[in-house]
Amino acid sequence: MRSIRLLESPIGFGFGAAEALEGGRNAIRRAVVIGNGFAGAESQCIGLVRALGLADRHTICRVMRPRGGVNEWLHWLPVSLHIKLNRAMRKLWGDAGYFMTVSGSRVVPLSDKKIGLLSILDADARQIAQMARETFDEEGPLLVVASGQDTISVSSSIRRLAPDNVFVVQIQHPRTRLDRFDLVVTPKHDYYPLTPHAQKQIPWYLRRWITPRELPDKHVILTIGALHRADSEVLRNAAKVWHDTFAPLPKPLLVVNIGGPASSCRYGTDLAEELITVLKNVLWSCGSVRISFSRRTPTKVAEMLIAAFRNNSKVYIWDGEGTNPHMGHLAWADAFMVTADSISMLSEACSTGKPVYVSGAERCTWKFTDFQKSLRERGAVRAFTSKVDISEAWSYPPLNDTAEAAAQVQQALAERGWSILT
Repeated sequence: MRSIRLLESPIGFGFGAAEALEGGRNAIRRAVVIGNGFAGAESQCIGLVRALGLADRHTICRVMRPRGGVNEWLHWLPVSLHIKLNRAMRKLWGDAGYFMTVSGSRVVPLSDKKIGLLSILDADARQIAQMARETFDEEGPLLVVASGQDTISVSSSIRRLAPDNVFVVQIQHPRTRLDRFDLVVTPKHDYYPLTPHAQKQIPWYLRRWITPRELPDKHVILTIGALHRADSEVLRNAAKVWHDTFAPLPKPLLVVNIGGPASSCRYGTDLAEELITVLKNVLWSCGSVRISFSRRTPTKVAEMLIAAFRNNSKVYIWDGEGTNPHMGHLAWADAFMVTADSISMLSEACSTGKPVYVSGAERCTWKFTDFQKSLRERGAVRAFTSKVDISEAWSYPPLNDTAEAAAQVQQALAERGWSILT
């Protein structure tokens, strides 16, 4: 296992009962994470909260769109309107809580229990703001960290309702007025539309509709990639937990993470065929290979890779059952291969300082191209080709976006006269 070159967070950890009495009304002791039910978005929030020393002092609330049936056709609606429409549908079809789903050419009822809506903790802006106001004197300010388009209305409403009692951090560019938040943490490639190269690609009559339209201001913290929770402490623990699984494997261990096509990074079976060919050509330099798919991986792509390597003794393909080995992979891998569409998986892999190879970058456009360029210029990634030797060790300055963003959040809090109680 190659050493993990993670930079330590500048923020301390630990919280004792005696410390709860220190700091008074200027000390932040707790946080609320506003999530959208998607692991990628919520992982960014939790990563920042951990880096700020609030790992054991945060609560997760979720803004959840109704899912299943006709709800899958309504994601273009504002989330608040979508939820109201869903409630009306539930009321219309009776107390059993039925949704409508399509089965062939028929529309039939579907129980909400199959969708899991009953177990979701709702993110209520008014309740959270009220709690922040009522507990301010005793527990100090409330840190609110949110990520995802559907969380914007909730997080900004909390700040509007309790501006003197909360500090709101929105992760990912909200595509709206930045002064609705105390801070916005977003990758540099979100500002790609403002570059001369991007402006040439946008017809003049569409430019006023492409966001963002202004350069980052004092509200913005820029990162290279996505924030995440794979810090040094998490990976040290993962290395212990997964020791018996990965320690005996022949080295070097190549971890292959397959994402899925995106609007600006399109591919299908063509990339699967390319991956199979290249992976077969570099297998000689691997001791062992672990392949994982994401929820976005097309079924056909997964099936092709499984068929190609199911009988290869060097290759193990995780079937999605049991405990997700992702953190174990990050801790124990000697090198990574990640498809170009996955900004989150690339950000995590590039935070280890280990070799990272990318497949499919030439299929990406728009801000994905800008992100790949920034990683190449940093020396963090190389193209995954048949000439690659996985046993070759090379390094680069690991991405440290989460810890660096946390330090800037601390600075912004200090300017307001607040601090994190650690």
